[in-house]
Amino acid sequence: MADKPNVLVFLTDQQRFDTLGVHGNPLGLTPNIDRMAQTGTHFENAFTPNPVCAPARSALQTGLMPTATGVHVNGIPLAVDARTIAGAFNDAGYQTGYIGKWHLADQDPVTEEHRGGYRSWLAADLLEFSSDEYRTVVWDEDCEPVMLPGYRADALTDAIIRFIADNHDRPFMLFSSFLEPHHQNERDDYPAPDGYAEQYTGRWTPPDLATLGGTSAAHLGGYYGQIKRLDECIGRINDALKSLGLLDDTVVVVTSDHGSHFKTRNAEYKRSCHEASIRVPFVLHGGPFTAGGRHSELVSTVDLPATLFEMAGVDTQNLHGRSLLPLVDRRPDAEPWRDSVLVQISESQLGRALRTERWKYSVLVPGDDGMAAASSTVYEEDALFDLEADPYELQNLIHEAAFEEVITELRAKLIEQIRVLEGTETEIRPAHREKGMRSPDTTARAHPIQATRFGHQPRAVARP
Repeated sequence: MADKPNVLVFLTDQQRFDTLGVHGNPLGLTPNIDRMAQTGTHFENAFTPNPVCAPARSALQTGLMPTATGVHVNGIPLAVDARTIAGAFNDAGYQTGYIGKWHLADQDPVTEEHRGGYRSWLAADLLEFSSDEYRTVVWDEDCEPVMLPGYRADALTDAIIRFIADNHDRPFMLFSSFLEPHHQNERDDYPAPDGYAEQYTGRWTPPDLATLGGTSAAHLGGYYGQIKRLDECIGRINDALKSLGLLDDTVVVVTSDHGSHFKTRNAEYKRSCHEASIRVPFVLHGGPFTAGGRHSELVSTVDLPATLFEMAGVDTQNLHGRSLLPLVDRRPDAEPWRDSVLVQISESQLGRALRTERWKYSVLVPGDDGMAAASSTVYEEDALFDLEADPYELQNLIHEAAFEEVITELRAKLIEQIRVLEGTETEIRPAHREKGMRSPDTTARAHPIQATRFGHQPRAVARP
């Protein structure tokens, strides 16, 4: 293995964990990613720190929870002095580059000081508004618009391969970010390449969507078609690495910023405590992750920067995430791994969720829309799911007295997580509980929110 392995992050947008074959999807959408999981390292229980674009991406760039980055909702730029992956790899002598969707600035084109330290740049802050499926407009280092031909995922993949070819003779760190399988905002559909949606329409529906409905019947064909093409793109990238003799010495990371519940838990696609929103694919291949095996530990994508920092020989202190290398190396002297993951929920609500091996426990501030405040000192209990008995989170147990002991333990654990990761002393007020009660509520008191309230609205974008 090279002393300085290359790094390539392949980030998708809004991809459910169960779209992967290694997570049980029967449609054969991801043979390339599945092979990477089987020959590399697969973290099967991986979660986003916040199920919405910009907060999740701020954590991916810094290794800090979104409340610490200051990006707790969409529309807040990442601080220009933030310590990022790019800065760490610049200092370690790497050529750094970013291609695709950024969503951590407040304008297009993104000016140099708002690019997180990446030296090479071919991106748009809001790729969903500067492009559609067959017209991709991004900006280069000089803020000049560039139109990339082809289907959008293919167009970005072509640029990724060009970057690899141009930098094959020196260590590089490339962060690539796709819009797929996110919906096309202005049309609220999932535009797959021509002919792809038809292959998957009506084929298979995950049990949560089959039970709760939402928009999945209309959109799963296109959504799956987009994912099929993304998998073909990662196959092309691996082929390019192999042809240049870089495959074994390049760490390729495949993950997503959040998932999608297809308007079953609220009136849009994410921003909820449920597995469909917060659980994401997380596969690493190459370098120290070759033959790393499958891991069931609870990890967060906030752990990625610490992992890459350690690889680059950069200090990992003062990060909220932890390096995954001790798990992969199975170091006998490593500190015990965490037994729960904190998820911050914003925009749809001001809430927090705790995911343990068996339980999902969530709290919120009633009546708060989640847009203004980043945190609270007082929350109220909202949901409890037994993931062992109810993996699709269809039965909210928070009002049942039989679970009082479990809830008390989870409440204390969540308060401690908030104290450690947010620096806030928090009170969680118990929900009313009744003996023998079986709540008919399958959506954890889903909020009747409007999708148009969240994220950025379309605006005029310079086009070449």
